[in-house]
Amino acid sequence: MIFAAALSVSLALGIRQTFGLFLLPLGVEHGVTATAIGLSVATHNLLWGLSQPFTGAMADKFGAGRIALIGAGLYACGLSLVAAYPSAITVFIGIGILTGLGVACAGAGTVLSAVARAVPPEQRGNAMGLASAGGSFGQAAMVPLAMGSINAFGTQTALLILCSTLLLAFIAAPRLEWRPAARLGPPPVGLAGLPALARTAFADRGFALLTLGFFACGFQLAFLTTHLPAHLALCGLPLSLGATALMLVGLFNIPGSWLCGRLAGIVRPERALGVIYLIRTVAIAAFASSAPSEWGTMIFAAVMGFVWLGTIPLTSAAIARRFGVRDLGALYGLCFFSHQVGGFLGAGTGAILVDMSGSYAAFWLVMVIVGLAAVAFNWSIRAPGRAVAA
Repeated sequence: MIFAAALSVSLALGIRQTFGLFLLPLGVEHGVTATAIGLSVATHNLLWGLSQPFTGAMADKFGAGRIALIGAGLYACGLSLVAAYPSAITVFIGIGILTGLGVACAGAGTVLSAVARAVPPEQRGNAMGLASAGGSFGQAAMVPLAMGSINAFGTQTALLILCSTLLLAFIAAPRLEWRPAARLGPPPVGLAGLPALARTAFADRGFALLTLGFFACGFQLAFLTTHLPAHLALCGLPLSLGATALMLVGLFNIPGSWLCGRLAGIVRPERALGVIYLIRTVAIAAFASSAPSEWGTMIFAAVMGFVWLGTIPLTSAAIARRFGVRDLGALYGLCFFSHQVGGFLGAGTGAILVDMSGSYAAFWLVMVIVGLAAVAFNWSIRAPGRAVAA
């Protein structure tokens, strides 16, 4: 199951990490503006966040494997649409809507909840960390695949090549939680009980602060994923450096996610999350205040990569300690919505800024302020009165 979860996360998150590589080439080949692509990616992030509580609740009730397979189909339709008819409208529908729904079904929010339910409480952090670490392989593999395909064949063929990798979902999905195992106690709330579950969760101060902190994660990472290659090109550095940076993020995230998962069983997840946000923010400040260079970019990518997806197993573990794992997919989805509002703003405002001013210079200070706020939110969370084991 851990391997299947890692494969599903690799496909869902790995492909979306390549969207920034298409920002300039789609403009050159088909006249699609940076604003159109950036706002499509921003919509992708927002729709992912809006739908994650619902897809998580359905995965809790009907099985994560079935929902992940549906997501792979939606993802493939979105990529194929843009490949067949590249334009601002199809980019919005394909990337903004269809892949947004696809990643909500097949990404970490649904499949890691299945992993958490399959292992004993003392092994949850480790298991989710392993699945997240394996999922990081997708970013390391998809970025060079996309960059090489764009250079060799153009954007349309590159999108079809990425689409073909989703056939691997037929291997992963049946080996996930195809239907939930019988458990003692009441069943998952499903869609009908989602409003009441949300009221209960947000009444908990710790969950509310955890959700606010998750905003910074989405804001920072969506901006970097979407705009870092273009920022480097505007600074006079080769476009291939952007692909190298995103690949390094994926490679260094493999040990980073595993370590963060291990930490979830050793220290309070909220404390570790605060450290992650602090490391990211210091790295962003150092990168923004130094002269752009190839070595500086690669060091920045390595540092960011080490703490890139480490928030996922830690946030899941923090939620499970408060509420258990019965409705973990739905609860993670509720928290994740804040992450994706941040992603919408990070990707969208970055696109508008670069079209208006031709530079990203004014955005880096905002990234630092948002990151420091996340540190404060997580370090002010009190431990739950009694950790829930099931």
